[in-house]
Amino acid sequence: MRSLLFSFARPFIAAMDPEKAHGMTIAALRALPFATPQNDDPLLRTTQFGLDFPNPIGMAAGFDKNAEVPDPVLGLGFGFTEIGTVTPRPQPGNPKPRLFRLPDDDAVINRYGFNSEGHDAAFRRLAARAPRGIVGVNIGANKEATDRVADYVAGIEKFASLANYFTVNISSPNTPGLRDLQHEKALDDLIARVMTARDAASESHPRRPVLLKIAPDLTLDELDGIVRIVRARGLDGMIVSNTTISRPATLRDQATAKETGGLSGRPLFDLSTRILAETFVRLEGFCPIIGVGGIHSPESAIAKFEAGASLIQLYSALTYQGPALVGDIKQALVTRIKRDRLPNLAALTGSRIADWRIKI
Repeated sequence: MRSLLFSFARPFIAAMDPEKAHGMTIAALRALPFATPQNDDPLLRTTQFGLDFPNPIGMAAGFDKNAEVPDPVLGLGFGFTEIGTVTPRPQPGNPKPRLFRLPDDDAVINRYGFNSEGHDAAFRRLAARAPRGIVGVNIGANKEATDRVADYVAGIEKFASLANYFTVNISSPNTPGLRDLQHEKALDDLIARVMTARDAASESHPRRPVLLKIAPDLTLDELDGIVRIVRARGLDGMIVSNTTISRPATLRDQATAKETGGLSGRPLFDLSTRILAETFVRLEGFCPIIGVGGIHSPESAIAKFEAGASLIQLYSALTYQGPALVGDIKQALVTRIKRDRLPNLAALTGSRIADWRIKI
């Protein structure tokens, strides 16, 4: 039903300002009756960082920034959803316009800058819902924070009773200096304090997995340092990757490509998938990876698993293809597992890693 509604509304949505269209989509999901997700094929079930997922496809952070529609999103067939990025205090983000479509490239550029209604607003909404499905909370820091690490700690403390997992987002390109937290010394301090807060919260609430979301624009030396800290500090998982500040020469819409911000969608696929593969090799099975970035078809979704993902997330592709893509990916995964007589979904993970390693 929702897929049919999207097909009908798509021409109108495409003609609107992108940010207004996004707001209308959130409003429509909020207004529609809650849809109980259909039961997924048992072959799609997977357990990662202690959580049981009905299927491995998640809605990426950035769609539901303020926890307005986690249940309607799950009703679209996703196996999990991630709200945020949410900051401790409300902030407007960067000036508008800050969201740009590149339809000829199936791509989007955003420079939102962590626009957020703040912890309290998101907490109220999550606390008011019945606990169903897996909902992660993506935490960030306020732009004007004097101690950004303290903002991440505050996120752990605020949502420990409600989040199924946390994502520490240090990889957005739209908050000045944020990606500096990926540098080894700064990252070690950040993760040490976040994990201490998580462990303290575990005395009163269930132990919540903590994941780290990284950028695709890393050198392999930088990636080495990040993985060292992930393993040394005992993180539960990684998300690879956020948007890119690079602009592939293959982009057709070169005029819009000049806009500053993070590029997502199909052109991000190769870069993010190669960084995913390199992360998988370096982790040596230490923790699972959620693969995100440029998924635009069932084939590209399967490639993420082959490159090392245990779960995947998508968002930008929905702008152009709508929620039917989720069902198409699930069907393709089931078909592939049966065709190759694989014992389970996990057998796909890293199965073609050599195809995605960066050639030096």
